[in-house]
Amino acid sequence: MSEAKGTQAGAGSNPAVDNTKTTATDGPQFGQPEATPDPKTFLVKHASDSAAYAILDKEPNLPPLPFPKATGGDEPAILLSDVAGSKGKALIDTINSHGQIVFHAVGDTGNTRSTGPQNEVADKMMSDYGDADPKNVPAFFYHLGDVVYSFGEAEYYYDQFYEPYRDYPAPIFAIAGNHDGMVAPNTTVPSLQAFLANFCTAGQPSHITPEAGGLPRTAMVQPGVYFTLEAPFVRILGLYSNRLEGPGIISSQGKYKNIGDWQLTYLQSALSRVKAQKFGGAVIIAVHHPPYSCGGQHPGSPRMLQDIDSICSDVGVWPHAVLSGHAHNYQRFTRIVNPGKGTEMQIPFVIGGNGGHAVNRLTNSASPVLRTPLREQQQELKNGSDQVVLENYDDQDYGYLRIVVDAMQLRIEYHPQSDGANAKTPDDSVTVNLKDRKLIHYQPIGTSGGANKPAQRTRHRRS
Repeated sequence: MSEAKGTQAGAGSNPAVDNTKTTATDGPQFGQPEATPDPKTFLVKHASDSAAYAILDKEPNLPPLPFPKATGGDEPAILLSDVAGSKGKALIDTINSHGQIVFHAVGDTGNTRSTGPQNEVADKMMSDYGDADPKNVPAFFYHLGDVVYSFGEAEYYYDQFYEPYRDYPAPIFAIAGNHDGMVAPNTTVPSLQAFLANFCTAGQPSHITPEAGGLPRTAMVQPGVYFTLEAPFVRILGLYSNRLEGPGIISSQGKYKNIGDWQLTYLQSALSRVKAQKFGGAVIIAVHHPPYSCGGQHPGSPRMLQDIDSICSDVGVWPHAVLSGHAHNYQRFTRIVNPGKGTEMQIPFVIGGNGGHAVNRLTNSASPVLRTPLREQQQELKNGSDQVVLENYDDQDYGYLRIVVDAMQLRIEYHPQSDGANAKTPDDSVTVNLKDRKLIHYQPIGTSGGANKPAQRTRHRRS
């Protein structure tokens, strides 16, 4: 840790306790000016959660928890330019002049046992900011949920969020994961309290929260736990899938009276605006619980997917990709909508849930090894006639997603931390044609040809 940080936070102290007041700033701030070495230990030792989970395990039918309605009407939205403050216009002009936008995405980052995994992933992500070609420099990081384990406690935000990304020089957006919304038994802390304080401060002046422990990153100004992020070439529609270990829930489903159907109204409004404005960029849905997942520890959420499908079908607008976390590994599915018909679409469903908390194997020692591509027929049966194929996975490494969008194509890359900061070749990737939602070969900006060739399967790192 730097000397300044040690002075402000206090060696061995709890920054969330020692720094009890917010600090006003003149505008948004991100990474600290000078990089510092990764810490070897947590500033706040994480207490055991065994007793809390023992209580929760005896309550298998927990309901979802209510959450506040986002500000900003039926479709709460935030512009990338607004988040950058006085530099917003220059940022957007630069992205447009490059002809593409690049950003990071991953979830399940907070670690309760070791500083190593999360910091190593963060270090590799930050190495992308040293790219020799400025058009390849990321514009932001979109967190896919489970920022802080185990119950989203404020006292762990410093070690699990602010410290690991202390040098990250760009905005960090986030959707909440189940652990961000969980509440420890026998406590009265409201669900999502710390998440809302650190990410959902729309309408408030720029400020640094007590949880930052003296680090310069200001609180994010999202309008709520569900929102649209608008940036050049892309709109990301973020949903909150609530606090259960599984399945994910974005609506009352006719039985959960304690939560509203605000997110269904939001999704309907967001997709309707895409259609009305004839938005030609990439439309990405981000939700913490994955609609599809291979393996029993973190299965998919078919009922949640039915909610999403119903609105997409009603509006007539489908996402180009769906990003999730929750399963602590990397998985990439292709969902073939209306297979064999003139309206066929090929939509990637990508899980990036290995950002630092843990890595979960998809099989056990008694199970056969998964060989991809693998047709997921059991998951197909839960959602109509579409075909679902597990194309690739990594259940051994930590890593992150690097996403590139231009006027014609969306490319999702997977980069494992184990490749090291000097390796810039993804271990897996997929590219979608924005016009017809078909998988294609990637054509980098400035190359001849065009983003119109059918795709071939990428190499498979694990089998």
